[in-house]
Amino acid sequence: MKDSTTRQSKLKKTILKASAIAFWIAVWGALAHVVNSELIICSPPTALKRLVALIQTAEFRSAVAFSSIRILTGFFAALALGIILAAVSSRISAVKILLEPITSVIKATPVASFIILAIIWFGSRNLSMFISFLMVFPVIYLNVLKGIESADKSLSEMAEVFRISRPKRLVYIYFPQILPFLSSGCSVALGLCWKSGVAAEVIGISGGSIGEKLYKAKLYFETGDLLAWTAVIIAVSAIFEKLFMALLGLIKKKTEGLER
Repeated sequence: MKDSTTRQSKLKKTILKASAIAFWIAVWGALAHVVNSELIICSPPTALKRLVALIQTAEFRSAVAFSSIRILTGFFAALALGIILAAVSSRISAVKILLEPITSVIKATPVASFIILAIIWFGSRNLSMFISFLMVFPVIYLNVLKGIESADKSLSEMAEVFRISRPKRLVYIYFPQILPFLSSGCSVALGLCWKSGVAAEVIGISGGSIGEKLYKAKLYFETGDLLAWTAVIIAVSAIFEKLFMALLGLIKKKTEGLER
């Protein structure tokens, strides 16, 4: 009975989401009909045709691979460094104090300023990697640090009394308490890395990237291509976020299983 209710609830949510998407597509179609200019806003069928046509080209696959590799490299580098420095900062206050101005500056500075500086310093080839790293790092670092500082101190003291080894403490005590903070940080950072990474490619006109395709679509008023590439960015970002968050969920279940 409970399973049946859960399935009905999930089905209802799916229908509501699909209805909301259909509504906004209808609004888009109506707006395109009123404007009646493909240069300003194309219709949903036109955008879909361009998307299908783009997907079939080698240029499309090359651009998606180019941007994905660099943006995700920046994300994973920031993830690793953020976790490591959060762990160090939780134990060494000098490191925490030293990193405070950096994280504050990164959060407060417009991403466009960093993009322009990075173009001057590094060029545009790996621009999206650097910008993705820069935008993700403070989010991961601050969330993980908060998770470590919020951990139950009594459990750590108990581990000391019973002389539990450090690897076991990490797996059974610290990781389950930090994981919700890490998951929250990753959920925010994954969307941020794609938006900032592609923005960097557009401004830097990185050859062979998704950002370059967006720039060219804007330059030649190819609204269909612009919307098609935007849909690609949203889809790739959402797919990777779902996969990564599912992996974190699986790790959480495994950890809970070990605890039992």
